Amino acid sequence: MSKPSVYSIIVGSGSYLPEVIMRNEDFLHHTFYDPCKQKIAKTNEFIINKFHQITGISERRYVRPDQVASDIATEAAIEAIADAKIDAETLDCLIVAHNFGDVTLASGQSDCVPSLAARVKYKLQILNPQLIAYDLPFGCAGWLQAVIQANQFIQAGIYKRVLVIGAETISRVSDPHDRDSMIYADGAGAVILEAKESEFPIGILTQQAKSLAYPHALALRMEKSYNPDATTENLFLKMDGHKLYEQVITHVPQIMKECIEASPIEIADIDTFLIHQANLKMDEAILSRLFEAYQIKPAPLEKMPMSISFLGNSSVATIPTLYDLIAKGKFEGHQFKSGQHIMFAAVGAGINLNAVIYRIP
Repeated sequence: MSKPSVYSIIVGSGSYLPEVIMRNEDFLHHTFYDPCKQKIAKTNEFIINKFHQITGISERRYVRPDQVASDIATEAAIEAIADAKIDAETLDCLIVAHNFGDVTLASGQSDCVPSLAARVKYKLQILNPQLIAYDLPFGCAGWLQAVIQANQFIQAGIYKRVLVIGAETISRVSDPHDRDSMIYADGAGAVILEAKESEFPIGILTQQAKSLAYPHALALRMEKSYNPDATTENLFLKMDGHKLYEQVITHVPQIMKECIEASPIEIADIDTFLIHQANLKMDEAILSRLFEAYQIKPAPLEKMPMSISFLGNSSVATIPTLYDLIAKGKFEGHQFKSGQHIMFAAVGAGINLNAVIYRIP
């Protein structure tokens, strides 16, 4: 009998969905400007309705004034540890994916010293000095990239148990005078990956990652407010939406296809597609183009659960929070069962993108 192989499996998950709900109508009294700092002539009703048609977002979540990213990351971690029924001291590694650090409401400035991972370890009161804690900034694809790194550590025999968290408070770096600010939200999600021997492939089967830094790195960047009368020198998240859309619907389906082709399964074997919740129309285009590459029309959009309508785009937190909701039976119409296959895919600032295929044990 051949020796069993080691695979990375998810043994617990957790999430934190902020308490403050911001609905589309809450933006009716905002004053929006274009990139040239000219006031947009269209009414806010028109802007918001068009926004909803494209993104599918009706509401999003914001953290309370007293919270920062490391706080909500800790909450998601606590839930994941409890779900896995483990002692936090037995963790070998803790990775926190984020892009802006802890941003207080008063300052609006990024604070990454010490790292968020160190802060989470501190807040969890973990004493184990062998538990290595570090951050991973990789755009919105950061959480999935942290999963990929955790899997590589486990495959190499370096670690046996890794806590991977995605946490972001984009509401703190969004320009209230930019229409794109309506996309962004806050949230945190976490999973615990553990080494598991098996004679049959389980857990993470294949993974792919790419960076398109040249020539597209600045499609997402930090700039001053579009408001010509703004008094703050703070920088806000800015996006070339059209340019980003073109790159995403070209390259994300491609990396997903490469991930499938490197795996022992076919596209028809994939039961659920968990794609970064950036934009409803864009995610639908990604899945449609992927299936078109296999001469399959229409794409089975029912296999792609979307949480963006009520959670917005919380960057690194969209996929782990969606995974946790389904895993806990809190997402109507979707559930995970043993033997099913999940495809994860994400894209974000950089431009960085990745994909993972996972077989549920």
